[in-house]
Amino acid sequence: MAPASYDLVVVSNRLPVDVTVARDGSVSWDRSPGGLVTALEPVMTAEDGAWVGWSGAPGLELEPFDVDEMHLVPVTLSESELEDYYEGFSNDTLWPLYHDVIEPPTFHRQWWEVYRRVNQRFAEVAAQQVAPGGTVWVHDYQLQLVPRMLRELRPDVRIGFFNHIPFPPLELFAQLPWRTAVVEGLLGADLIGFQRQADAQNFVRVVRRLTDLNTRGQMITITDAHGRPARHVRAAAFPIAIDSKKFDELARTPEVQARAKEIRHELGDPEVVLLGVDRLDYTKGIRHRIKAFGELLEDGRLSVPHTTLVQVASPSRENVGAYQQLRDDVELLVGRINGDLGELGHPAVHYLHHSYPMEEMAALYLAADVMLVTALRDGMNLVAKEYVAARSDDQGTLVLSEFAGAADELTSAVLVNPHDIAGLKNAIVYAARIDSREARKRMRRLRRKVLDNDVAKWSEEFLAALAAVPGPGRNDEQENHD
Repeated sequence: MAPASYDLVVVSNRLPVDVTVARDGSVSWDRSPGGLVTALEPVMTAEDGAWVGWSGAPGLELEPFDVDEMHLVPVTLSESELEDYYEGFSNDTLWPLYHDVIEPPTFHRQWWEVYRRVNQRFAEVAAQQVAPGGTVWVHDYQLQLVPRMLRELRPDVRIGFFNHIPFPPLELFAQLPWRTAVVEGLLGADLIGFQRQADAQNFVRVVRRLTDLNTRGQMITITDAHGRPARHVRAAAFPIAIDSKKFDELARTPEVQARAKEIRHELGDPEVVLLGVDRLDYTKGIRHRIKAFGELLEDGRLSVPHTTLVQVASPSRENVGAYQQLRDDVELLVGRINGDLGELGHPAVHYLHHSYPMEEMAALYLAADVMLVTALRDGMNLVAKEYVAARSDDQGTLVLSEFAGAADELTSAVLVNPHDIAGLKNAIVYAARIDSREARKRMRRLRRKVLDNDVAKWSEEFLAALAAVPGPGRNDEQENHD
């Protein structure tokens, strides 16, 4: 691949497009929806940016191409690399470890070696794309070794890293056999962003315990071979947001509002509609939520058909054993509750194992009286913010797990500990029967928070903070006089 010269290079596991390979071998692309694409597209257009990532199709080798004024640079991954690097180390080692070991992580040396090799490939491609003195922004847990590898290849560039999932406390992170290599990989960045302040503090504590580096607040000082200060790394919280204005405007359209009324009618016009929207993941607390609802029906505190639960569970990592087991467990639980407590034509739980377009999601949010976000551990949970952004009518109540990053910002939600089934049940009943004035007051506070902090502001703040960190060969005094 010939060297390129882009002032800003974004590196993530996936490109911001979905690939389709036809029978005749022709390739077509569809832009994939997502907050990260929305956040970075205007910045990349203004800064002459490139995006490095996997195409989404194993073994597919493609030349760089342009989509919507973004220059996309595919990284080729084989089927076996995806099994070891992505499904294995990323999602069966790091994901459970970083989510409080809700499921036990698996440690395989083969997975680690492939993870390291794939990270090196991403780093090399990024190094070829970035202009002298440019900026590279690396995203998420699949690519934690890239910052150091990239710095070794291109010491002239600024490097940012953002961790979209939680970062675990030392006591859990220390289980990872390759813990030091991961920490050193991340410390190749100038700025490491996390969803919550607690995650940034966890990382700094890990650095203090596993390295000899000095830390002061958010700043970590990297030394040279002679022990002299060489550069600084900042670890700080930058809670990610959504395109809140877009969701707000979408929910105000007559088509979406009409669809919301239609959804309620299709559900049998219940008095209360409860809604859960998640990837089918063991971190999301779906089993806890459905169990609590089933017990409320058994207790007689809620009843069918006056109350119904709609659970949207989009498919996720279906080749990983823990996810296959979760789907079986959830579907068995839904079947039991509907069999025992549903009525003819009125199931207690409407379970939908699909993904839906944004317009349908906005209508579902408008149709729901109560949004249940009961994650056992979550970096942020953007569904909670989407629900709030869609409620331009100032109605609806958000029940939110205190273990989701969104709880730090959305303090006017009904906060719950999802492990406490009795407390979760009480919160659901409270939300279902809340006084309309109290619900409106809570929602107005939530909307102010969500609408004031959109995803464009998030990316601007991160890149501004990255530019402010003293760069290679520069000290604080030089930086302050630039």
